[in-house]
Amino acid sequence: MINKTIQEKVFANQRIKEEEALELFHTKDIHTLGRLANHVRRRWNGDKAYYIVNKHINYSNVCIDSCKFCAFSRKIGKEGGFTYSIEAMVQKAQEGADAGAIEIHIVGGLHPRLPYEYYLDLLKTLKQRFPHIVLKCFTAVEISHLAKRSRQSIDAVLRDLKEAGLDFLPGGGAEMFSEQVRDVICPRKLYVDEWVDVHKAAHRLGIPTNATMLYGHIETAEDIIDHLHHIRTLQDESGGVVTFIPLKFQPENTPLGGTLSTGLTDLRVHAISRIYLDNIPHLKAYWTMLGVKCAQTLLLFGADDFDGTVINEKIVHMAGAKSPKILTVSTIRRIIEETGLTPVERDTFFHPVQREAPLPAAIA
Repeated sequence: MINKTIQEKVFANQRIKEEEALELFHTKDIHTLGRLANHVRRRWNGDKAYYIVNKHINYSNVCIDSCKFCAFSRKIGKEGGFTYSIEAMVQKAQEGADAGAIEIHIVGGLHPRLPYEYYLDLLKTLKQRFPHIVLKCFTAVEISHLAKRSRQSIDAVLRDLKEAGLDFLPGGGAEMFSEQVRDVICPRKLYVDEWVDVHKAAHRLGIPTNATMLYGHIETAEDIIDHLHHIRTLQDESGGVVTFIPLKFQPENTPLGGTLSTGLTDLRVHAISRIYLDNIPHLKAYWTMLGVKCAQTLLLFGADDFDGTVINEKIVHMAGAKSPKILTVSTIRRIIEETGLTPVERDTFFHPVQREAPLPAAIA
């Protein structure tokens, strides 16, 4: 059984400590853990479960880093590498717009040769062509890369990107903050203080962000709780994190390899994230990585957001994910309704969406 003091704190909406979160991680009482997480979920979001009509676009998979968990990146000039022109990106965004997308999610590799102006021109062009679509673009790692490439500060880069049309940062690149883990899985990537500094700078400029955590590789339970502690502290200090997203590691085709985390681990990670992160309003069950059935179950273990239609995700599927590459809105709504929750279409900022025209048949 879970310690009664911890249960009482959660039901009284009191903050739990790191050692208490660690105790929850090792509990075998998964049913009570789910009940606690569901209490926090309902305190924030009632019986609502959110989804969005969105499209993912990757401008390039050319990357100077060699992260061992990644099956997406390629070195410049190597087979399988790609970099899209702005015109090609506009065409892909048009496909999303034609499908009713209200958000375009754009991330890519750390390209060693793409000029700084490419990123600004990309945002300007997309915002001009699709003013009604939210541009959720670039991880903290990409922002840091652009700062180095342009020899500017993080603040200056974010100001430029915001002026060009950036609305939101997706929150990737956090992986696992433990230095010991990071030294193995992504030794060239930003460390915790640098990642946090980018998000703080975005929040100061009024740019909301998400935050992520990659789990299911070589990390320990202590590493997971430490990661959550850094995210909670960031939110205490700057308050701009909208959604936390635990990302399930996909080992196939990656240098790191390994096996998929079990369903019970997925339940624990999401439930404890919801309980511990008492200052972040939303928790995503990212069906693309989890699989549809697991993500549905997680709506009863703390998650309130199912993400969305996604449309053409590449990074996870290149690592061997077996989930569909797209879900229709009717399928998402049915999945949510089966849990007893109320499906709500949202925009990037979690405002409810009221559509004046029906969605195209292919996405509806």
